[in-house]
Amino acid sequence: MKHPVDVHVGKRIRHRRWMVGMTQQQLAERVGIKFQQIQKYETGMNRVSASRLWDISETLSVPVSFFFEGLEAGTGKPAESALPGDILADKEALELVRSYYAIPENQRRRLFELARVLSDAA
Repeated sequence: MKHPVDVHVGKRIRHRRWMVGMTQQQLAERVGIKFQQIQKYETGMNRVSASRLWDISETLSVPVSFFFEGLEAGTGKPAESALPGDILADKEALELVRSYYAIPENQRRRLFELARVLSDAA
């Protein structure tokens, strides 16, 4: 049976990998394992060891704590979110975020303000 923390950490690995535009194969090669192992981590089938999580965090340029964000302290269960479902599981949403961060900062700020105005008007 999958442990909820392992599933959460796996989802966070997958989300970050998607955000940086990396394939499972590329991540596996950089960490020094087979891509099938990345698949097992991302689904929560296999638990990620501390040293492997360290390597993955270095490769994906995030602190190890990134993989635990969103868990309720003491329960190991995902915290309640104001977002519907798991929005980062939606590839279109991830592509939108990736594209957003590819925009130069001054233009990105203006786009953000436009989106805020449009969402308030809806």
